[in-house]
Amino acid sequence: MRALVLDRPGTCDTLRLADLPTPEPGPGQVRVEVEACGLNPSDYQRAAYGIPEWEWPAVLGLDVVGTVDAVGEGVTSVKAGQRVAFHGDIRARGGFAEYALADVMVLARVPDGLTPESAAAVPSAGLTAYQAVVRRLHVGNDDCVLVTGGAGGVGGFAVQLAALAGARVIATEAAHNADHVKALGAGAVIDFRTEDITARVRELTGGRGVDAVVDTIGSESATANLGLLVHGGGLAAIAGRPDLSVVPPFGMAPSVHEIALGAAYTVGDGRVRTQLSTMLTDLLTLLADKRIAPMLSRTVSLEEVPAALVELSGRGVRGKIVYVRG
Repeated sequence: MRALVLDRPGTCDTLRLADLPTPEPGPGQVRVEVEACGLNPSDYQRAAYGIPEWEWPAVLGLDVVGTVDAVGEGVTSVKAGQRVAFHGDIRARGGFAEYALADVMVLARVPDGLTPESAAAVPSAGLTAYQAVVRRLHVGNDDCVLVTGGAGGVGGFAVQLAALAGARVIATEAAHNADHVKALGAGAVIDFRTEDITARVRELTGGRGVDAVVDTIGSESATANLGLLVHGGGLAAIAGRPDLSVVPPFGMAPSVHEIALGAAYTVGDGRVRTQLSTMLTDLLTLLADKRIAPMLSRTVSLEEVPAALVELSGRGVRGKIVYVRG
C-alpha cells in the first residue's frame, strides 16, 4: 500500500511517500480502506520524539474514516463494506496511508450523507472537547464557560458543545478570529493579545467568574484561569496541568480534570476504549444533524500532508485540515 512514512524522529518535512505491506487484521481488529484522515497537533508532536512501540518506518494519522475492507478473527459486530470512523492508537501505524487497522471496539458508524472529510475532522479534537464539556465538566443550561483558543480544533468543538448545552460561552482568541468563534456559539471573545483575560472575564460576568474552564493552551494559562472559577467550579486541562497551590485549600473547592485521549489505549481497558466509540457516535450524529459544524478549513492530498503539518505546528491554523484520498 502507498503510505506517508517517518523513518526516524524529526520534523514533519522529513515525511516521505513509500510502499508498505498491506496490514492484515488480527483478532478483534478490522482493516479499513482509508477515505480521509484528520491532521492533529499530536501528529507533529509524536513525529518529533517518536513512540517506543512504533514499527519503523512509522505512519502518522489518528483520525480515520473509511470502509471496512477485512475483519479479523472474532469480529461479528461489523462487516466488510460498512463505513466507519475511529480515533486510532498512538502506538500503531495510522491513517496517512491507503489502509489502516483498528480495534473493533473503538469504531463508530458514519451516518449516511456525511462526507468523509467532515467525519474525519471530528475524532481527536471532538472527543477531547466532548470529554471535557460533557463527561467531565457536565456543562449545562445557565452555566458560564470560558474556553481558551476558541478557533482551534478542541476549542472550537468545546465552544459548540457548551453552547449546545445552553451555556453562556466566553472564548479567548485573536481579534481576526472573533467573528468565526462567535458564529460557533461564543457570546463574547476576548483578544488574548491585547486584553487582560482575567479583568475582562470579571467585567463580562459582573465580577462573578465562570462555572467551568476548558483550557487548551498550557499549564500557565490553566493556573491563571483557576482563579476565575466560582465555588465548586471545574477546569478541564487539555495541554497542561494547573498549579493547584495557587488556590487555598477547602475554599473555592475547584475540580480539575486532565484530558488524555490517547491514554484510553495505553493505560485504559476495553471498557474505556468502548467509550471512544460511544462518544464518537454521539458527535457524528450531532454533525449529521447539523447541530455542530466540522470546522473544516481545507482538504489536502497525501503529498501535501507534510507541509500542512508544518503549518499546523505554527499554531495559526483555524479549524481542521483533513487529508482526503484521491
